[in-house]
Amino acid sequence: MSKEVFKDLWQTLKQKQKWSGKIKNRKKNGEPYYVDTTITPIFGMDENVEEFIAMRHDITELEEYKLLLREELDATNQNFYENINYTKQYESAINNFIGMLKTDTNNIITYANSKFCDLSGYTLDELIGKECVSIRDEKHRENKDCEEIAKELAKKKSVNKLLTNIKKNGEKLYTATLFFPVRDIHGEVIEYLQIMHDISEIINLNQEIVDTQKEVVFTMGAIGEMRSKETGLHVQRVAEYSYLLATLVGLDEVKADLIKQASPMHDIGKVAIPDAILNKPGKLTADEYEIMKTHAYLGYEMLKYSNRTILKTSAVIAHTHHEKYDGSGYPHGLIGENIPIEGRITAIADVFDALGHDRVYKKAWEMDKILDLFREERSKHFDPKLIDLFFENLDKFLEIKNKMGE
Repeated sequence: MSKEVFKDLWQTLKQKQKWSGKIKNRKKNGEPYYVDTTITPIFGMDENVEEFIAMRHDITELEEYKLLLREELDATNQNFYENINYTKQYESAINNFIGMLKTDTNNIITYANSKFCDLSGYTLDELIGKECVSIRDEKHRENKDCEEIAKELAKKKSVNKLLTNIKKNGEKLYTATLFFPVRDIHGEVIEYLQIMHDISEIINLNQEIVDTQKEVVFTMGAIGEMRSKETGLHVQRVAEYSYLLATLVGLDEVKADLIKQASPMHDIGKVAIPDAILNKPGKLTADEYEIMKTHAYLGYEMLKYSNRTILKTSAVIAHTHHEKYDGSGYPHGLIGENIPIEGRITAIADVFDALGHDRVYKKAWEMDKILDLFREERSKHFDPKLIDLFFENLDKFLEIKNKMGE
């Protein structure tokens, strides 16, 4: 491999950008193999790169076919018709391996190979004449991904993109796709070729891992609440309130969903608090209250060593959801926006739900009393901007409360 390839790879990754390209590797036994590789940086909460994930598709057969084709075409003793015969066989082999689409310069589908038809469930006749965007997932339209691809292709550049396509039956088809501009002998683009590798199995397995993490986090959060004689509905409501508030304050969908999935662990540290204190029906003594307050730090200690984003976010929430905007909270007395947004959001969600339901040490408050407290605690306990959003959208919070029951 050329050193320039690896130089370009690392320069791209150091700029926190995704790199795609073809890499020739060598097996342990010395044999070469080729992979079509996309390397994506994975960011932590501080936006710094923590690791890289490489998605690699073995294209050795494809490269060997291309090499054979070159050798055959270069052979002086082969006649034109023999080369046509070989080319058709090579094309047939490729068609059985990867999906291909052709579009005109207006991105109208003009051709699809049999592999793509098999993958998508459409017949060739059904695909020809369709706008290419019509078979893409809605999110690509919302993010204007197709427009961005078109801009790059207009510059006569090839584009690598992970795409979510929609099959005829409505299911999702995930592909690693190369968009390639095809030019005539004058260098003008006359059509676009899309070469697709089906990565649905990889994506679905990854989603299964993510879903499992979410389920584990929720279950652990519910276990923590059950120790203090709460039901799992508390953590469900806190999750929904947190998600709503996160979206209202302008966090993107990924961040808002992460807070929703992590917030059930806000009180996980209570598993280390003695039952006599945790479930005491009356007011805690000063010493007992100091012990109770340690649950924020203990929850953080339980979770902080994980490299999983959802658990790292859970650690932040467990540690900071009892901090107060004016600095009078615990465990560190953080002030204002020094408190992570995850903690400020979950604080409102947790208190709103806790006050509205019976606990071993109190009866549920009336809604008017809760709202009066929230007004009084604006800029004291709670972030004023978040409190304003809470009141501006109170009907949405009450809808969640009523829908999710007692």
